[in-house]
Amino acid sequence: MFSNSVILFRFLFSIVLLVMVDIYFYQAVRKITAAWPHKKKKRVVFIYWGLTASIVLLTIFNVITYQNPVLPRTVSLYIFCFLMVVFISKLIGSLPLIIEDVVRMFRMMGLFFTKGTRGFEERKGITRGKFISQMALGLAAVPFSSMLFGMVKTAFDFKIRRVKIPIANLPDAFSGFKIVQISDIHSGSFISGSHFENAVALIGSQNADMIVFTGDLVNDRASEAEPFAGIWKNLNAPHGIYSILGNHDYGDYVMWENDDLKRQNLERLCAIHGEMGWTLLRNEHRIIERNGEKIGLLGVENWGSAMRFPKKGDVLKAREGMPELPVNILLSHDPSHWDSKVFNENPEISLMLSGHTHGFQFGIEIPGFKWSPSQYVYPQWAGLYTRNNRHLYVNRGLGFLGYLGRIGINPEITVLELQKA
Repeated sequence: MFSNSVILFRFLFSIVLLVMVDIYFYQAVRKITAAWPHKKKKRVVFIYWGLTASIVLLTIFNVITYQNPVLPRTVSLYIFCFLMVVFISKLIGSLPLIIEDVVRMFRMMGLFFTKGTRGFEERKGITRGKFISQMALGLAAVPFSSMLFGMVKTAFDFKIRRVKIPIANLPDAFSGFKIVQISDIHSGSFISGSHFENAVALIGSQNADMIVFTGDLVNDRASEAEPFAGIWKNLNAPHGIYSILGNHDYGDYVMWENDDLKRQNLERLCAIHGEMGWTLLRNEHRIIERNGEKIGLLGVENWGSAMRFPKKGDVLKAREGMPELPVNILLSHDPSHWDSKVFNENPEISLMLSGHTHGFQFGIEIPGFKWSPSQYVYPQWAGLYTRNNRHLYVNRGLGFLGYLGRIGINPEITVLELQKA
């Protein structure tokens, strides 16, 4: 948890950086509008710096009211996200201007020759400065439009992914057994429940034998889930709905007034799982029986290999009192748990289901090619991973966090079908 002085420093640094980027990016606007009539230029200046002032004031307002919000917390998150979109767009748009200034500096130092520059300008009928400025505006428009589209459209475009998983020693009764997995709902990032209603309808249409949720119901606070509990209560499956906690469910990212409030928040969150009809597994197990045959389902608390994430998951504790079964499925929020502990220490686990990464909410997924910055942090970041006939599936998440949208990585509802290997 950061001290108030650290938070204040980061806030002031962010404001200064935002204003500096705005000043830099404005050079492109100024050059493009240089030949415009005075009144028109004046209007552009007023709009540009008016928006900048609004962004700075909104940023200050968001920080001051964060602990005691005047606006609904989700509205504040969307304001912050829009500010982030504007800042990133201007920052990217400033890159040609920065490069041009660096080149100009070297020219002034006599390190570069300028031969050919005038020919370029004459051939194109445009000054080099104006060309660079147009390039800057064009570059800024790409992330701005992409990120806005990701917030308005892609974030709610739920994709159903169907995966067949061959499992050794799978009892005959479980061949074709369908498990729907959802993960990372992050209720606090949603204003309306209509998108969750769509998700529930899609999940219900899959006729799943069992539904599992692999953590992060909220961003920070149990109260974020309360408005939507009635929607998720409409889910049902013949063999039950099972859930676990993710790193955000513990309330570790909130500056609580005291430990009792934090404990009460977690207790309330766990109670909401029950109110929705979900069986929350906290280092526990259940036996799933079908036509007289059985497999094991284990659910553990969050365990992440990074130092900042809770290490509360305990597979051995979850197995206590559990009979020996031919197949065991583990629910564990963070996929790093697989390589760090589960694969080597728990050979009885045939399949582990995780979430957590969100696929970074940004990437490229086309047939034959999959990329996201997430892969540089998590070797297993999205989809199915198989080693020695044992499997890990990483769900891309249903919700979003930080950037309230998705670019190239759709929210996911996974339909896993067990098959005999």
